[in-house]
Amino acid sequence: MDVRRRFVVTAAGVAPLVLRSAVPPLALLAWPATAVRAQGAWPQRPVRFVIPNAPGSSIDTIGRLLMAGMATALPMTTVADNKAGAAGALGVEAGRTSPADGYTLIVGSSSAISTAPMLQKAAKYDPLRDFDLISLVALLPNVLVCHPGLPVRSAQELIAYARGKGDKSNMASAGSGSASHLAGAAFQAAAGFKSLHVPYKGGSQGVASVVSGETDWVLTPAPAAMSLVAGGRLRLLGHSMPANTQPLGDTPSLAGTVPGFEFSGWIGLLAPKGLPEAVTAALGEAVAKALRTPEMLKAFETHGAVPTASSPAEFRQFLARDIAQNKRAVEAAGVQAE
Repeated sequence: MDVRRRFVVTAAGVAPLVLRSAVPPLALLAWPATAVRAQGAWPQRPVRFVIPNAPGSSIDTIGRLLMAGMATALPMTTVADNKAGAAGALGVEAGRTSPADGYTLIVGSSSAISTAPMLQKAAKYDPLRDFDLISLVALLPNVLVCHPGLPVRSAQELIAYARGKGDKSNMASAGSGSASHLAGAAFQAAAGFKSLHVPYKGGSQGVASVVSGETDWVLTPAPAAMSLVAGGRLRLLGHSMPANTQPLGDTPSLAGTVPGFEFSGWIGLLAPKGLPEAVTAALGEAVAKALRTPEMLKAFETHGAVPTASSPAEFRQFLARDIAQNKRAVEAAGVQAE
């Protein structure tokens, strides 16, 4: 198997994990989809992708790119179903309770899968028990962005500005316990300053509040912000991956300003428990094939996402580690269940 060493980055730090390359050998991709199609059983109708976040959010952006790529790779017809709320728990729960027939899939994230069960009463699921894991899709650096009118041009200047403003400085998030909330809280704790937390109902709304000037800054998954940065509507101050990485060109790592600070997320594809093995294999094949196309690689780069395919077993290993690390982050941030 072709493997590469990647670095899993969350609030607890960086840990090496060997994942399957997004460009697996062609021989490994030949049989599953062919076998499924030979059975004539699936897919015979559109496949619904439950996206547990609002349109325009980072998960929605990458999820829709994935859908388009998989539609071509399998091929199949795909339909997006955005079900936002409770930090993604409402959408994940809707996907979990759907039939395990291959016609409902879940675009999961660190916030909705790893963290929501710790913080959201609406999350009735056990991430490692209640789903069939298909494949990781992307690692997502968070980006520190502010309103362009703010008199800051670096992370250090934002920290100084917030300290000077006291409780009049504010930080947006996608909601209490969301990835942007935990990332922002961890950044403040590490840098030694405090901004008022302003939670919104979804990542796109939180980012929009910074664009409008309603809030000062947000530390959000890159796909939610990079097009706005490119259009001059947000100012990019840094990314949350290690200091020796460059997921966004020359954008500096926040670890260069706040030593040791790292906090990034992920996106993966899941299904209700009990998915037929051949369907799981065919979907994993489609993810890997979609992620290796030049068009997909370019799109992910534009949005600051790192394509990362995996086997179900590798996804499970990754998820177990991510849950443990996020539990420590939640405890450190002092976030209470809602």
